[in-house]
Parts: sequence; C-alpha cells; structure tokens
Amino acid sequence: MQGFPGGTPDPQQLQSTMLAIEQACSLIQLHINPSEAEKVISSLHSSLMPYQACRYILETSQMPNARFQAAGTIGDAAVREWGILADDNKRSLILYCLNYVMEHASSPDGYVQSKVSAVAARLLKRGWVEFPDQEKATIFFEISEFSPLTASAMGLPKEFHEKCEWSIEVHFLKDFYCWAQAAVFNTADKIVNSNVTIPEERACSAAVRLMFQILSWNFKHTVEHDNSDAKINSGLRSDTINLKKFERSLVKPGSLWREILMSSGHTAWILNFYTTLRQKYSYDTLWVDSPLAVSCRQLIVQLCSLAGSVFPNDNGDAQVKHLMHILSAAVLWIEPPDVIATSIRNGGSESEFIDGCHVLLSVASLTTASLFDNLLKSIRQYGTINLLSALTSEAVKSVLDNQSEEETWGSDALDILLETWNVILGDADTDKSPISVDGAHAASSLFKIIVDSHLKAAADSAFEDTDDTEYFHVSVSKRDEQLALYALIARAAADTTIPYLAQLFSERFARLSQKNGESDPTQTLEELYWLLLITSHVLTDSGEGETLLIPEALQAGFPNVLEAAQHPVVTLSWSIINFSRQCLDPGIRAKGQVSRAETDGVGLNGSQHSRKLLNTFAWENNQGELVLDFVVLISMLALTTYQGENELQTLTCQKLLATVVRRKHTCTCLVQLDSWRDLTRAFASGRSLLSLSGRLQRSLAETLACAASCIKDPEASAQYLRELMGPVAGCLVENASRSDLKSVAQQADVIYMVCCLLERLRGAARAAQPRTQKVLFEMGHTVMNSLLTLLEVYKDESTVVYMILKFVVDFVDGQAVFLDAKETSALVSFCLRLLQIYSSHNIGKVMLSLSSSLRSESQAEKYKDLRALLRLLTNICSKDLVGFLSDSNGEGSPDIAEVIYVGLDIVTPLISLDLLKYPKLSRDYFVLTSHLLEVYPEKVAHLNRDAFARIDSDIVERCLAGVNALASYHFRERLGGREGLNSQLMEAEGSHGKVQESISSHFLRLLLQLLLFEDFRMELASSAADALLPLLFCEQELYQRLVHELVEKQQNPTVKSRLASAFHNLTSSNNLASSLDRPNRQKFRKNLRTFLADVSSFMQIK
Repeated sequence: MQGFPGGTPDPQQLQSTMLAIEQACSLIQLHINPSEAEKVISSLHSSLMPYQACRYILETSQMPNARFQAAGTIGDAAVREWGILADDNKRSLILYCLNYVMEHASSPDGYVQSKVSAVAARLLKRGWVEFPDQEKATIFFEISEFSPLTASAMGLPKEFHEKCEWSIEVHFLKDFYCWAQAAVFNTADKIVNSNVTIPEERACSAAVRLMFQILSWNFKHTVEHDNSDAKINSGLRSDTINLKKFERSLVKPGSLWREILMSSGHTAWILNFYTTLRQKYSYDTLWVDSPLAVSCRQLIVQLCSLAGSVFPNDNGDAQVKHLMHILSAAVLWIEPPDVIATSIRNGGSESEFIDGCHVLLSVASLTTASLFDNLLKSIRQYGTINLLSALTSEAVKSVLDNQSEEETWGSDALDILLETWNVILGDADTDKSPISVDGAHAASSLFKIIVDSHLKAAADSAFEDTDDTEYFHVSVSKRDEQLALYALIARAAADTTIPYLAQLFSERFARLSQKNGESDPTQTLEELYWLLLITSHVLTDSGEGETLLIPEALQAGFPNVLEAAQHPVVTLSWSIINFSRQCLDPGIRAKGQVSRAETDGVGLNGSQHSRKLLNTFAWENNQGELVLDFVVLISMLALTTYQGENELQTLTCQKLLATVVRRKHTCTCLVQLDSWRDLTRAFASGRSLLSLSGRLQRSLAETLACAASCIKDPEASAQYLRELMGPVAGCLVENASRSDLKSVAQQADVIYMVCCLLERLRGAARAAQPRTQKVLFEMGHTVMNSLLTLLEVYKDESTVVYMILKFVVDFVDGQAVFLDAKETSALVSFCLRLLQIYSSHNIGKVMLSLSSSLRSESQAEKYKDLRALLRLLTNICSKDLVGFLSDSNGEGSPDIAEVIYVGLDIVTPLISLDLLKYPKLSRDYFVLTSHLLEVYPEKVAHLNRDAFARIDSDIVERCLAGVNALASYHFRERLGGREGLNSQLMEAEGSHGKVQESISSHFLRLLLQLLLFEDFRMELASSAADALLPLLFCEQELYQRLVHELVEKQQNPTVKSRLASAFHNLTSSNNLASSLDRPNRQKFRKNLRTFLADVSSFMQIK
C-alpha cells in the first residue's frame, strides 16, 4: 500500500519476526515460560516503526493470537509515533486496517477483526482534529470510541476527547445512521423475498446493530424545547423515572433527527420489517434468536425510549402515536401470555418475550398510569394493565415452578414486570393519574394469584430439607424487595386485597387451632409464615431507622368505613396480634415449631404505630398496653426459648424492641409493664440471655438502657440503670479481680463471659443521653481499672483486645459532650494508660506482617483493632474534650496532645500502604491526622524528625484541611518574625538527585500536581483554595519558578498562552490581597474555580 510507513522490508527479517511472535504466543497458550514469551511480544510492541512486520504477520500468519498481537502493536506504535508519521503514513495505516477488516469479514477469528477495527477507530480519532471532513466521512466503525466513557487512553488532553465527541455527534452521527439505514433498506427486499439464508442477512444485522448503537449515544449537544404542561395534559410524563434494577436513559437526539426518525416513517418501517420476517420464519423456532432478529428487537426497544424535541411540538400527540405503534407490534411477542409461557416451558425461546416486557417497561417510564392503560384499548378489548397482570401471573408461576434453578426466564421477566408495576404505581399521584376500575380489578386478580401461588409453594416445600428446594431460601433483601413490589399491587386494589389477606389468615389460624396431635401443622405454619411476610409489606413500607406509617393508599382505599374498628386494615392487624397472643400458649406451641411464624408476627406488630390508625383504636381501653405486653412477652419467648434461631433473635433485638423504645410515648408505657421488668431482670441477673451472640447482647443492652430516658423521675431513671447495668459491671470487676485469673483466663467459658460482659457494657455506653449520662459514666469509671487488668492478661487474645478497645471508643464518644473538667481528666488519664499498655505489649504488630496478604474478608478483620484505636484518638481529639480540659488547667491534668501523639506513635508504624487500601481504615487515619494538624499545629513544629516523617505526603491530597491549618500557622508565624515550620524539612526528588526542602515547599509542589494533572474533583475546590493560598504567600519565589517552568514546557503556542493567562488571573483577579481573612479567602476560592475550569480541558491527560 502506497504510503505505508516503515521503509522497504527485509523478507527474511519479517519471517523471523513472525516465527518469534508465533512461538511466544504458543508458549503463553501452553503456560510454558510465559515471562520470556511476554518479553518477545513486548519487544515488538516497543520497537521503532514495526508496521511492516505487523502487516506481514497479519497477512501471512496462520495463528490468530499472533495476528491479534500484530494489530495491537500497530495501534500502540502509531499513537506513540504520531508526531513523526507523515500525513500519508497516518491515512495509510487507517485505510489498511479498514480494508483488512472488510477483506476478512468472513474469517472465523472474529476477535482479530474486532481488534483491527478498534485500531482503525483509535487512529482515526487520534487524527480527527487534523483530517479534513471529507476524509472523516469514510468510516463509521467503532463509533463508541468517540465517547469519553469508552475512549482509549491516548495521552491527550480531555479537551481533545470532548472536541472529538462534539464533532462526531453534531456533524457525522446522523450521517452514520442514514448510511446504516440505507444499508438495511438495500438488503431488506432480498432477505424478505429469499427462500434461503443469504449473506445479506449478516450485513443487514450489522447495520441494524449499528443503528441501535448510535441511538445508545449519550446525546449532549441538543437543544430541548419541551412543553411540559402540554405533555402532562396528553398523559406523558414530564419527569425522568429512575429505575431500580435497570439502566434506562431517554434517547434525545434533538429536532435535527426528526426527519429521519419520525417524518420518514422510519419506526413504522422497522416494525413492519421485523413483523414480516417474523411471519416468514414462523416455522423456525430458532429464528427469534438469530443476530438479525435480536438486533431488530434491540433497535425497537431503543426507539421506544425516544423523547424530547425529536417529536414535533404538538401537545405530545406524535409521541403518543409513536408509542402506540411500537406497543401494537410488540404485543404480538407476548400475547397470549399463557400460550407463550407454555411454549417457553416446552423448550421455546424466551428472548422475544423478554424484549416485549422491556417494551412495556419503556412505555411505562414515559407515560402516566392512565395513558399506559389506554394505549392498548385502541386495538384490544382490554387495557395494557390487564395484559401486564396476565404476564406477571405467568412469570410468577414460572418462578415458583422452577425453584431449583438459580436463573430462569421467569425470574428475568418477573424482575422487568415488577419494575413496570413499580413505575406505574410507585410514583403515581392518585388525584392526577388514577388507575382505572379495570386496572384495579386486574391488580386485584393478579395479587390473589400471587398469594395463592406462593401459599401452594410454601405448603409443597414444607417437608423439604435441602436448601435448593425451599422457595424462600433467597437473600432477605431480595425477598423483601420482591414483596414490597407485590405490596404495591395489593394497595392498588386495597378494598379487595386486604379483606382477602384477612380471610386467608383467619382460615389458616383456625386450621392451626383445630389441629390435634394426630395432624402435622407444618404446612399450615409455612403458609402462615408467608402470609405474615406479605401482610407486613402490604400494611407498611420498609424504612430503616424511620417510624413506619400506614401507607396513604390504604387509608384512602376505604372511604366508606367510618369506625376504626371496622376498618379492614384494623381487622387484619388485630388478627395478627391475636395470633401473636396465641403463640404464647404452650399448648399451641407444642403442636409445632412456630418460631418462624412468630418472627414475622413480631416484626409486624413492631411497625403498627400509625397516628391515624392505632391512635384511634389501640389506645382505647388500655388496648395499646395490651399490645405492648404481647410484644415484650413474645420477645422474651423468642430470646429464651428458641436458642440458635439467629434470624428470629436478630429481628427481636434489632427491630422489634428497638422500634417500641424509639418512640417516647410508647416507651413511657413500656417501662411500666411487669413483663418489661421481667425482661430487664433476666438481662441483669439471669443466665438465660447469655446464649445470645455478642452483637445481639450489645443491641439488647443498648435498647434496655435507652428505655431509662423515658422514665420521668430522674431518681427512678438512675435506679433503673443501676439495677440494669450494675450487676454487669460488678461481674466484670469480679472476673478481673480473681486471684486465679491468669490461670483460668484462657478457658473458653471465661473468655466467652468476658466478651459478653464487654458487649453489654458497650451497648449501654452507646445509649448515653443527658438524663442517663452520669450513671453511665459511673459504670464506666467502675470498670476502668478492670479493663486495664484484662488488657494485660489478654494481650495475646485479639478478640478480647478488640472488645476492650471498642467499648472505650463508644464510651468516649458517648460521654464527650457531657463531661466536666474533672471527669474529662479522669477519662483522658485512663486512655493514656490504655495506650501505654497496648504499646508495651506490642499488641497489633502482627498487622504489619499480614498487611501484604490481606485479600479476604476474614483476613481483613485483622486490622479492626487499628481502626478502633484511630476512632478512639479521634474522639479524644474532639473539640468538646479539648474545650473542657483546656479550661481546667488543673495540676496533674494530662495533656490531650500527648495522649494523641502517643496513640499516633503506636498506630502509624502498624499502618502500611497495603492497609491504607482499605477505605474505612484509610478514612479514619486521615480524619485523625487532619484533625490533629488543625487543632494542634504548634505541636507539629516541635516533633522530632522520625515522628514528623510519619505524617505521609498523601495528607496533601486527602487532608486539605490539615494542610490549610499547617500552612496558615506557618504564614502567621513568619509574619510575626518567628521560625514557624522552617525546621521541618522533607526529602524530595530534584534535578540532581534527592534534596531537602521546607514542608511548605513540599506541600506546594504536591498541591499544584494534584490540581493540574490529577483527576481533581471540583467539589474540593474550596478546600484546595484554602490550603493553596497560605502556601503561595509562604513560597512566592518557588511558585513563580514552578509556573515559569510549566508554561515554558508547553510546545503548543495556544496552550502556552492560555496557561500563562490562567496563572496570571489566579493571583491577580478580584483584587486579591496578602491576608488570610475570610473575604480574601472567598476571592481566592472564586479565582481557583475559574482557573480550574480554564485549564482542566487541556492539562488533564487521557
């Protein structure tokens, strides 16, 4: 090829190169000496002008892997040597790659052709700004290369990539679509009229796929002029729906695309083309999975997402008509649902059915519920919601019939269809977009089918022991997500679904009550379990940490009910409460294991606290106290009787009891109950609750301690806490004071008891409130010496060490805002002694040796004591403690800075670069260091060299606030004629090797590097400006030199001029002064934002 770079080739040299590359590829494939083989391939990639050798390999070698390596080498070398290649060379490389792809289109080694085409696209993009428009128009392969999200690294400024994106979208993307469209038109008749498979089908499929990819482009450079009010009136959504499970974005190519997509009847032609082919190949069950069929359906689904000004401004009529055309064609893929579902179960393809479900989801995301339902009524006797209901019913049946299979077509379809229901019902405004009567009837029928199907599955699986056959053995979050979507369907027809649930529950409960010793109640219990699951989701929305209320849809669904006692929701709720009460009867429990049913009965009761409902019935005649009494009694039963039922006990401790304590007026009644007093006595003195896991011990202790805040009498509240936690603290002191502690400490039962007591103390410490703080501090103060003793004894027992550290962390965190000077002094002295003991025994040193091998969660747990220490030091460093202690100035008061630096001296050597890869540990470390530099900058100036060296340079990038504090301190000291941080030198790489420079110089270099060349986030601009300003004042000479060097390095005159101007404006705009007052900082923040906006496009390299 004329103009191909590389000079005249030597045939023998070309042959030897090819053989070497082929041998290297073979060795890698056989895993024989791969390192040497990789060196051979790497030498080709890095050689000068390797194009002739690569061309020879591509055209001669019989080994696909060798050809693949040759193609990649052409791309890498061309980008690397772009500046020395002549224009003819550049064009020749691109054209050669294109010709190679077309000539080898039928080759079975498709990945080689894909690689060559990707190289062509990469080189075309590299020369996009240089080539004239007529040359650019010769290619439309690999258009995704021009998107910044998928762009290859080329070592070019971000501005270059953005220019390419803008150019391809504005000037060429529509032409590419038209070319692909023409290719489809030119081959369509031959394909339709041919009785056999012809080569044109492959070309047509590729062209349709290209059209789909073009419409998947993220259009940015279009002007929208939607009339939102007109859209709302027509039934179209004016907002964008965020789907939970599926990535779906609107396609908004703009008005310039209207002619080719709308006015030309393009959508109708594609729909007719696919329908014709579908009819032609109706005898071939495999055709729906052919490349052409799949590509056509993908394009149709994408056309369904068209929106914006591509439609004329006609009050939404054109878009509604467009959606109706697509739905009319797609409905053939999914109707009738039962027949198609049967066909799929018998081995037919599900791909068309799945794509049809995607069409419904796309239409729903663009329309209101009423318009969605009405679209199908123009061609059918029923609405779209009826069809959706029938489809969902078949998907549910398929999922439950194939429980042993992890992934089925039914589960995929069900996810899509439930997401469609969520779009229709989840965000619907019942006043503006009511669901029709027919739609509500369809939702009611569907929900009854869902419930009946799941009840049957529950009964059928009742006696199955294997995990793969129990239908409910899925993750709790996935189960709850699905049930929440079922609940939306139920609420759409609450007037029928709520009574239906109540009826089913009453029937099962009556059946359970009638069982005698001769009948096995297992199936009934499993059905009750599922009924409780779905009922809890129907009656309330899930919400972690929030007060759960009865959904508005349920309250609005019964307008004719005047008395709360007759409300179906109230009736259903009382049915569950009565079931819970019956579960307390030993006779009922003796008939079968009801623990799982209790789990969800308990969970439901914990969520029934809606002001609008329960306040009108549950608090009359002390009924509320009756419910609370049931709650506590069932909790006691769950915690003491069903040992080992972790799910039940977790729900009881962390959901149910935490819920009833959270609301003050409920908790006030709760603490007066005899059942609650029995629970607290069992916790304080009994051994029945010691079988709970450590996490649940902590949660239960926190809940019980929190209840003290709801006791109105302060003395009674304090006495409640002393009776609750006094025995726990006393037991810990007693264990630590044992004369034989060292000999028995390593016994499993002793370690278990110590861990249980520490978890309980930690839970109580987290419950600190103004009313209970004093008592809790007394508790903590009582066990301080015992904790130090235990730390000495268990220095080699990492679990106990971690428990002690975590208790102290939570104790300091909870007490910090309440302590007076004397209490603060005692607490800080204790922390200092704790750190000294920790250090003296080298606890945690093992972390350093393990850090390089931390790869799994179990290994990662080994660094948790370091996190605990960091959290402790951060809490001690809090301004609350600093303020109280600095005011005391009492003799013998410990220096908080000393405590923190002792701790930092312990922790820092244990933290390696590998450990800092763990986000939580890294965040805690830099939060502490940043806080330290901000609060105690004067201490930093007096650190010894070794200690100061541990303040890693990454702080500049991660802790801008700390840099700001240090630099501001240094600037103020210098203004006062003092040394500041001048004595602190950092080692840096200079032009003549390693040099010593001041800390402010070091920070200035790093900060400029971050701002100019790293992926800097603009939301940090204000913090960066605050750190940079004092550095500029301290190091003006260095700053000027760095700016001069950077500007002079620029070879492009335009870039050089823009960069120099940006640096000038950075320090001269807005009348910037040499001070660090607030107005001046605000001016510099504005200057830096402008500077970053100006330079980021040509300084950040990709």
